[in-house]
Amino acid sequence: MTRTAPKIMDNRLVKISKYLSKHLRHQPDSIGIKLAAGGWVEVQELLAACAKHQFPFTLEELQEVVVTNDKKRFSFDSTGTLIRANQGHSVEVDLQFQPVIPPQVLYHGTGHKSVESILQTGISKMSRHHVHLSIDIATAQTVGARHGKPVVLAVDTASMYRAGYQFYCSDNGVWLVDNVPPEYLQKI
Repeated sequence: MTRTAPKIMDNRLVKISKYLSKHLRHQPDSIGIKLAAGGWVEVQELLAACAKHQFPFTLEELQEVVVTNDKKRFSFDSTGTLIRANQGHSVEVDLQFQPVIPPQVLYHGTGHKSVESILQTGISKMSRHHVHLSIDIATAQTVGARHGKPVVLAVDTASMYRAGYQFYCSDNGVWLVDNVPPEYLQKI
């Protein structure tokens, strides 16, 4: 019995994480919460809204999801009374990111079926706030694998930055930019 308890707990935390992603990134209004500037929502308000919509969980479970999430999708503010999704929103929200100088090269993972189109038109943010870029090839491959056979594209971020593009880095280390024109891309 002790062997299955961690698995059950892991499954529970995954379900909570997915529920949080849905409501802190895409559909906050469906559970009656409103994201403040920075994407923040009061922890107690979130817990109450989730319970009211038949998905209750404890503060301890919420804290464990934030701490153990492999992609560090969520963070608490310095007081621990506010929570937010770090990036990936499809709803309008000012995440209050400050522009930063990017590394020379970043990477974008995609599925092989999208490569030719991307190399012709570039990478657009689609329904998200930004294009997501990775600091390393391995992470980009993992992202690309979600879309089929993974392909990694190198992004000449140094040249983009010199050309006036603004880059941001989320709390969980995902690099963000509005778009990537094709002339800055190279298939690896």
